[in-house]
Amino acid sequence: MTPIRPRRSALYLPAANARAIEKARTLAADVIILDLEDSVAPDMKDEARRMAVEAVAAGGFGPREVVIRVNGLDTPWAGSDLAAVAEAGPDGILLPKVASADDIESCAEQVAGRARLWGMIETCQAVFRLDALAGASRACGLDVWVIGANDLVKEMRCRLDEARTPLLPALSLAIMAARAHGLVVLDGVYNDITNLEGLARECAQGAALGFDGKSLIHPSHLETANRLYAPPGDEVAWARTIVAAYAAPENAGRGVIKVEGKMVERLHLAQAERLIAVADAIGAREA
Repeated sequence: MTPIRPRRSALYLPAANARAIEKARTLAADVIILDLEDSVAPDMKDEARRMAVEAVAAGGFGPREVVIRVNGLDTPWAGSDLAAVAEAGPDGILLPKVASADDIESCAEQVAGRARLWGMIETCQAVFRLDALAGASRACGLDVWVIGANDLVKEMRCRLDEARTPLLPALSLAIMAARAHGLVVLDGVYNDITNLEGLARECAQGAALGFDGKSLIHPSHLETANRLYAPPGDEVAWARTIVAAYAAPENAGRGVIKVEGKMVERLHLAQAERLIAVADAIGAREA
C-alpha cells in the first residue's frame, strides 16, 4: 500500500502576510497553502510570490506539507508564478480553476517534475470533464484535487442551504472521478468563521461523502477538521478486528468469513487495512 499522508486540514494563508506565515509553522494543520491568488491584491502579487518562495526556502514547517496556490492560468502573473514556485520546490503547487486536460499538461511541462501539482475543481466546465481531468491528473503527476465551492456556487448562481443541496451532485461526482484515478480530494472551505457548529456539520457531511479532508480559511477551524476527518476510534477498532480475523490460520485464503457474527468479505479487509493506515499515519503525524 502506498504510504498515506494525512490531509485532514489544509489551511489557506495569504503569502503576503509575514506574521501568518510565521504562525503557520506552529499550527496543527496537515497542509499549509500559501496563497498568491484570491487573498492577494494585484499590486502585491510580486511581493507575495517572493515571500512564498522565501518561506519555502526557510523551512521550519515540520511535518506540515507546504503548498503554494498560484494565480490562474489566464492571468498575467501565472507564468512568473509557476517558474518561481517550481524552482522553490514546495510540496505542491495548487492550480486554480483547472478546466481541461490541456491546462494540466501545460503546467506539468512548465514545472518539469520540480514539484507535485494539485488542482482546483471550481467551475461548471470542470464538472462536466471530471473523468478526463482525473485521467490527465494521474498521467501528469497531479496528486490532489481541492474543491473550490465558492467559485462553483458563483457560476451556478445557486442558493446554498445548510446541507449544500445544489452542490451535492458535483461533490459526489468529483469524489468518484478522483477515486477512479487514485487521487486525493479535499472539500471546499466553510465561510462562516465563528460558526463552529456549522463547520462541524459540514466536516461530518464531507467525511461521510468520502472527502479526505477539508480546505480551511481560519486557524480556529483546524481542531474541528482534524477531529472529524480522523477515523472514529470504534471504526479503527473494528478494522483491526477484521485484519486479525483474516490473519488467523484457519481463515488463510478464504474469501468470506464470519467476524463477531457479521459477514466480512475481502473488500472489507481492504477497507480495514486502509482505515488502519490512515489512523496510524495520523498518530505518527501528531506524535
